[in-house]
Amino acid sequence: MKIPKAWRLGISEMQIMPVLRHRPPSRRPLWIIVLVSLVCVSLIGAYVYPLRHYATCYFFDSSICSPFTQSLPPAPAKVLTDEEIAAYVVIRDILETPSLQSKNPKIAFMFLTPGSLPFEKLWEKFFLGHEERFSIYVHASKEKPEHESPLFLNRDIHSDEVVWGKISMVDAEKRLLANALEDTDNQHFVLLSDSCIPLHDFDYVYNYLMDTKVSFIDCFEDPGPHGTGRYSDGMSPEVEKKDFRKGAQWFSMKRQHALLVLADSLYYNKFKQFCKPGMHGRNCYADEHYLPTLFHMVDPNGIANWSVTHVDWSEGKWHPKAYKAQDVTFELLNNITSIDESIHVTSEGKKEVQQRPCLWNGVKRPCYLFARKFNPEALDNLMQHFSNYTTI
Repeated sequence: MKIPKAWRLGISEMQIMPVLRHRPPSRRPLWIIVLVSLVCVSLIGAYVYPLRHYATCYFFDSSICSPFTQSLPPAPAKVLTDEEIAAYVVIRDILETPSLQSKNPKIAFMFLTPGSLPFEKLWEKFFLGHEERFSIYVHASKEKPEHESPLFLNRDIHSDEVVWGKISMVDAEKRLLANALEDTDNQHFVLLSDSCIPLHDFDYVYNYLMDTKVSFIDCFEDPGPHGTGRYSDGMSPEVEKKDFRKGAQWFSMKRQHALLVLADSLYYNKFKQFCKPGMHGRNCYADEHYLPTLFHMVDPNGIANWSVTHVDWSEGKWHPKAYKAQDVTFELLNNITSIDESIHVTSEGKKEVQQRPCLWNGVKRPCYLFARKFNPEALDNLMQHFSNYTTI
């Protein structure tokens, strides 16, 4: 079919000069306004209402996230592994779950010892008359202990070898906690050695521990070679160098924290693999670093940062001062029970002294309920002075 010339001209003109059509106004500015508004509302809401979930905290500044005891911790600058997410969820729920209520709350006294306990008679004097308010557990790592006090009979748990400075020390602590946690009346857990003695009477110790919500776990930052210098890069990314802490192993902790220690495998395995004596030229001792680092990371406000067990490191040796019989006087014991400030000394060249008051529920009080390291020969003098220094 032949197209008329007029039509061809018309088509040509339409291509050269298209007919103007009415177009609706662009909607792009409206979408931009809506998007900006949503972002602003989200940011305002994030600051007004505390963020309580890891996924949300990941996208916002950690300063506006809730503390660890209320929600998951502020996210590091990386995507968490499955193991880390699982650990955070378990730790969060343990810390937020109310403790089991007991009609007869007790303190579990857990003795970590090579064999027999030389101060059983002294502890018997401490315990007598309070049989319904304590439990005893004995972990003997080298030989089956012979007990002089009936209070200690049948209180031995299944034990294993413990090597000083190695992870087996932490394993023994966890073994004691596991056995003590079986009794739901046990609400506080005290780790003691064979050279430990009580500094106050039972009522004082019981009220001191039961009437506060914190655990007495020693924890401080030591930038020197015997502190952060023991850190291994293999612990990263779960344990960062800035979080590595040090402290005495002799702890006193509430039930929720004891459950947390048993539940943890992620951080424990990092210390098991990378905190060893002589590893990479460093002497890292897990019993001095595992618990302080763990609780600094997961519940820093739930610990007192000092131990209620006094130890004298003033001699500057690998082991603390050991008190002989002639050292045990009323004056010595009175001085120890009167200390109301905790002192930590760093290991770098300048030996910085970190000194802070021992605050019990916000009130300054004596720091120590127990003391070590006493030689067995000191028993008679300790028995003689017990009633005097423990009633101060």
